[in-house]
Amino acid sequence: MAAQSFDTVVIGAGPGGYVAAIRAAQHGQKVAIVEREHLGGICLNWGCIPTKAMLRSAEVFHLMERAKDFGLKAENIGYDLDAVVKRSRGVAKQLTSGVGHLLKKNKVTVIMGSATIPAKGRVKVETDKGTEDLTAKNIILATGARARDLPGLEADGKRVWSYKHALQPPHMPKKLLVIGSGAIGIEFASFFNTLGADTTVVEVMDRVLPVEDAEISAFAQKAFEKQGMKILSKATVKQLDRSDAKVTAHIEAGGKVEKHDFDTVISAVGIVGNVEGLGLDALGVTVDRSHVVTDEYCRTGVDGLYAIGDIAGAPWLAHKASHEGVMVADLIAGQHAHPVKPESIPGCTYCHPQVASVGLTEAQAQEAGHKVKVGRFPFIGNGKAIALGESEGLIKTVFDAATGELLGAHMIGAEVTELIQGYVVGQKLETTEQDLFETVFPHPTLSEMMHESALDAYDRVIHM
Repeated sequence: MAAQSFDTVVIGAGPGGYVAAIRAAQHGQKVAIVEREHLGGICLNWGCIPTKAMLRSAEVFHLMERAKDFGLKAENIGYDLDAVVKRSRGVAKQLTSGVGHLLKKNKVTVIMGSATIPAKGRVKVETDKGTEDLTAKNIILATGARARDLPGLEADGKRVWSYKHALQPPHMPKKLLVIGSGAIGIEFASFFNTLGADTTVVEVMDRVLPVEDAEISAFAQKAFEKQGMKILSKATVKQLDRSDAKVTAHIEAGGKVEKHDFDTVISAVGIVGNVEGLGLDALGVTVDRSHVVTDEYCRTGVDGLYAIGDIAGAPWLAHKASHEGVMVADLIAGQHAHPVKPESIPGCTYCHPQVASVGLTEAQAQEAGHKVKVGRFPFIGNGKAIALGESEGLIKTVFDAATGELLGAHMIGAEVTELIQGYVVGQKLETTEQDLFETVFPHPTLSEMMHESALDAYDRVIHM
């Protein structure tokens, strides 16, 4: 059978790949997308979306437990873990079917199977029905990443779980160990802890959520400990002894190794890029620690071959992948394309309380040679936060003292994952402190704290 010819072939239909395919189709290109498992990738099926659905259930449960605080009565409160999981899977399914509809609407050819690139401009796909050969002027790699397995800590789906097992838990953990306190680890720790699991988090770095501003990390740790979590930082899990009923973890901290028993362990120690089996070595693509090396326009150095999203390295975020997908599609179409700058990409963690940030931390700004002005405003000073019963939180802003440039913003508290976008837009528009001072924020809203935090950096704060 003759090879099918396309302008662009995208390998991987996650939030990077399917967005790139749609944007390329909008430019009038003939586009194919190859996916070996699920449309929507990890994000829609096993990541961002189903975890948020489960965390929402935990949040509602937490509010039900606090009914008395709001003058309400709720008795015999409980949960059905299977029903929580079922709802989460339903949300994921609804969105993945939506991706299929969008690809069809944009006339993108969807091919389910495993792809390799035997030569420049060629893609070979192994499908259920056999092999399909495709040719394309442009190929976009969007194969994503998977959970890192450390030797001896591998997930088995029984007592030791990866994020996939944690999303369809075979049992409710009573005593839970979470290895790793990045976004994935902390979100699962937060979920199961809220539902009553005795939760311990082990982090190799010196603090939880180590990519966040140190002040926000410290605030988060206090909040988690208040909720009953145990946090062990500068600690490593050396070994897991498994039996049918429990796992004994050998945890090293402060030069000593201690054994602790748990009935469940979740391993969340980072990710590795899906670079295997694509034929990248033979093409001359540079791969560094499981990630494809690219320039700022996601070009691999091989003519017509691009890499976007998790396979192209940190930050491993769906919105970064989507933006890179659009940028590459625009570039291929000969349009002016804006590189995605890492410092302009917001990060969000949906634990309780939520954490969100964009730009440089205070320490990073100082290391980069900036003299800084730092503003802070606590949730306890905000009328809407108190009315919501969510007075625990902080908004922190970092400005360049000389120019007034907003270098970074860091938040912890209710709904900060929605608030952060105000600062992201501000940064994109090259907002200065004066612009923020002169912006009218509506009252009563949580967003007023964003105003007050900027004012505080210049000793003009009103409500503190």
